Amino acid sequence: ASGQRCGSSGLPARPYRAALPDAGARSALRVSRSPRRAFFWLLSLLAASLLWAVALGGREDAALLPLGAAAAVLLQELCRFACFRLLRKADEGLAMLSQEGRSPISLRQMAYVSGLSFGIISGLFSIANVLADSAGPGTVGIHGDSPYYFITSAFLTMALVLLHTFWGIIFFDACERRRAGGLGLVVGGHLLASGLTFLNPRYEASLGPIFILTLCTGLWAFSTAGGSFRSVLKCLSCK
Repeated sequence: ASGQRCGSSGLPARPYRAALPDAGARSALRVSRSPRRAFFWLLSLLAASLLWAVALGGREDAALLPLGAAAAVLLQELCRFACFRLLRKADEGLAMLSQEGRSPISLRQMAYVSGLSFGIISGLFSIANVLADSAGPGTVGIHGDSPYYFITSAFLTMALVLLHTFWGIIFFDACERRRAGGLGLVVGGHLLASGLTFLNPRYEASLGPIFILTLCTGLWAFSTAGGSFRSVLKCLSCK
């Protein structure tokens, strides 16, 4: 909710516009279009799957799993860059068509929606098999394994969604400002988060560092988006 009062516009031809605050309606429409950006993450998944199938040739080799995960991370970031380039071109086209000479959607909004769509689709793929296994007929922990498998998977998926959202904001800003250091830190953070999952089932060794990484990345994304401590206080005071 945007905190604004919903008022009637007096235009019967567009009743749904009067039912929502203008800013809230725009935000809802942007999020509803986020699955289109998820297509780029699906492309990276397809490319990683093809690379894995070609490299192994049908064999199973656990020693190559870290290399496969690293390749998948790099492909995801490559597709994120492709998404940025496409949206940047679309933004320039919208600016040319606009009477005001600027795009109605800012780069920060595109970065947020792109990162959120990457996070949602990535989280869905990571948790789908876990949810299927939770229906049974097996019992978690019956052979001495950790009984916290499902709850830990849920927290890891939540962290992954947040991380992708934060990475999207930082990545787009670094591309726009041509800051190679910001791009390197995003890719490095993604590789680190992926590598920490190989510590499972020692969840205390993976979950804690991943959430610390999520918090630090969130603060970095907040600062990148123009946020400050003063803006937080102003928001909390409803001014």
